[in-house]
Amino acid sequence: MTITWPELYFIRHGETDWNAEGRYQGSQDIPLNVVGRAQADLNGRLLERLLRHAGRTPDEFGWHVSPLGRTLETMARIRAAFTIPLPEAVPDRRLIEVSFGIYEGRLHTELAAGEMAMAGERDAEFWYFRPPSGESYEDVAQRVMSFGAELTGPAIIVAHGGILRILRRLIEDLPAERAVNWFPPQDSVVHFEGRQSTVYPAGHSWDD
Repeated sequence: MTITWPELYFIRHGETDWNAEGRYQGSQDIPLNVVGRAQADLNGRLLERLLRHAGRTPDEFGWHVSPLGRTLETMARIRAAFTIPLPEAVPDRRLIEVSFGIYEGRLHTELAAGEMAMAGERDAEFWYFRPPSGESYEDVAQRVMSFGAELTGPAIIVAHGGILRILRRLIEDLPAERAVNWFPPQDSVVHFEGRQSTVYPAGHSWDD
């Protein structure tokens, strides 16, 4: 499937306790923690400023979100940074995180001893690695492409780190080994335009 991707602003959900502990979350519905809620608030303010500096308004974009609780709360906090009416945020199950199957809830370091390599130690074949009862990155790329094929204009997306890795591979043609080893930030807005992405950290000093 060949897709011409529109302009995207992508925000990963804020931190959860499982993130802080280094556990695989996947499709488990783990809530934001205090740090994660603060990250979402900062990302909302950053997104508002990015759009304003670009001369754009939020109603020019479709708003899409993974239906898990941590992403829905992140989206709600991001939207609170805007003072004008916004388009409805549409939940889409195709944006749910890569499922790690029987390994969800396990520590990254525990599994890296032999069952599943952790980020920073993976080879290109990890793109196709499917945990028992789970999904591979390639599996999820198929549902992300299905989602992308239905976009009719620029979009704002709140989803997960694995989805962001996949978008970088699909849009930028990032090599598989780099994609699966890249660490997606939770304190940033990622802007995709053309076939490139720019990461804007929420703590970045921005001149009005």
